[in-house]
Amino acid sequence: MATRKKKTAAIRIGVGGWTFEPWRGGVFYPEGLAQKKELEYASRQLTTIEINGTFYGSQKPATFVKWHDETPDDFVFSLKAPRYATNRRVLSEAGDSIDRFFASGVLELKDKLGPINWQFAPTKQFDAGDFEGFLKLLPTTVEGRAILHAVEVRHESFRDESFIALARKYGVAVVVAGDSKYPQIADPTAPFVYARIMGTEEGQRLGYAKKHLDAWIERARTWSTGGVPAGIETVAKSPAKETPRDVFLYVISGFKALNPTAAIAMIELLNKS
Repeated sequence: MATRKKKTAAIRIGVGGWTFEPWRGGVFYPEGLAQKKELEYASRQLTTIEINGTFYGSQKPATFVKWHDETPDDFVFSLKAPRYATNRRVLSEAGDSIDRFFASGVLELKDKLGPINWQFAPTKQFDAGDFEGFLKLLPTTVEGRAILHAVEVRHESFRDESFIALARKYGVAVVVAGDSKYPQIADPTAPFVYARIMGTEEGQRLGYAKKHLDAWIERARTWSTGGVPAGIETVAKSPAKETPRDVFLYVISGFKALNPTAAIAMIELLNKS
């Protein structure tokens, strides 16, 4: 009797941003490529990019239109939400900042709008009432378009079962910190997984050793079929429902010059299988 294969979801792999001088001159971008062509080029080597500029300030609607039009039909962006919404003492007072963000033109990305990453300062500690007040402000739809949310928490106090329960209650993903100094909280809490891996090294030709690239691809496959990979740290005693989840995996920080190289190597490994 044939064994039925587990259904899988999409796995997207990319980097943070696309404007980085050390990527030029043949390192990632071809020699002589015009800077205005960099997004067009990067989006054809990668399957997703996390936009960082939205963390620091608003972009014009025309900018989002331009980004949409320069990228392939099946490309997806994630966006870092504005720091003004997350870098505050009382999170439940972030409503105006959240509303302004969604009114700024982000919906011009249309079907290329992926998850929103709400990144918190490493000093921000978990307070259940405070954090639930924030999660209540995150819209599930805007102008009829479903919105995906991820929270990047970086303080040890978030390794708390009540935090995982809140994330599951509101269907918000907890960003998985890979190969970093930040606490790893790899519990699936949403219909997708959002991972940021930060361990590229200058001495590695592909940014990571081959065994580590293989390991991250295997983790991504496991997440996409609904499982929880071995060898990563979770918090909750009760497992998440086993269901296929889209995966967004970004190579961030580390030795940044090699981040696109590592991302492309993982895409190639994924395609071979």
